[in-house]
Amino acid sequence: MPNLYAIGDIHGQRAMLEELIRRVPFQPEDEIVFIGDFIDRGPDPKGVVDRVLEFKLRHPKTVCLRGNHEDMFLDFLRQQGRYEPNVFMMNGGLPTLESYGLDPRHRPLRLPPLHQQFFQDLKYRHEAGGFLFVHAGLRPGVPLEDQNPFDMLWLRHEFFEAEHDFGRPVVFGHTPMPEILDRLPRLLGIDTGAAYGNKLTCVRLGNKEILGLHQVHVSEVGG
Repeated sequence: MPNLYAIGDIHGQRAMLEELIRRVPFQPEDEIVFIGDFIDRGPDPKGVVDRVLEFKLRHPKTVCLRGNHEDMFLDFLRQQGRYEPNVFMMNGGLPTLESYGLDPRHRPLRLPPLHQQFFQDLKYRHEAGGFLFVHAGLRPGVPLEDQNPFDMLWLRHEFFEAEHDFGRPVVFGHTPMPEILDRLPRLLGIDTGAAYGNKLTCVRLGNKEILGLHQVHVSEVGG
């Protein structure tokens, strides 16, 4: 029977992602949801996207969600003005630009076509196995179809500190914590701070509970 997995915020930590993929017995028929924030802060954002693209070829049911960092990056590349010009750089964007060999003084900024398509195709939310997946959170009291994309990328305490039941467990990242935030059957937070040298987390899910937990610490991969 296929498994359902979710992987937390990676933030450019390719070595941690490689080790996680090595340890977890992913099968081609499994569904794997990446919760977003592939880039920024860590040493190899482009390498993370390269590895995820390769992973998707072997695991076709992989789903990749948009994080706030991908959203800021796209806005920075396109100069759409949805964010202040310095917000992307203030939030750890320099390693991403460097990994792509981009100089913001020289416009336009272009990504490899496969990477451009990857960022454009990222989803805001996903549903599978009786779970809801979203990068940051959902606004309590708002129907799912009416949720604001900005909220799904940026919400923090007003989401996970509310005692709201969304009808299904919500799996999210975005807010780094020392350990997973297990409030099942309502909420499950899986950003365990890979960006800051803590852990990258993968959970195997089933029937509103955690069936398996895999974590990689930066020190385990020579960081």
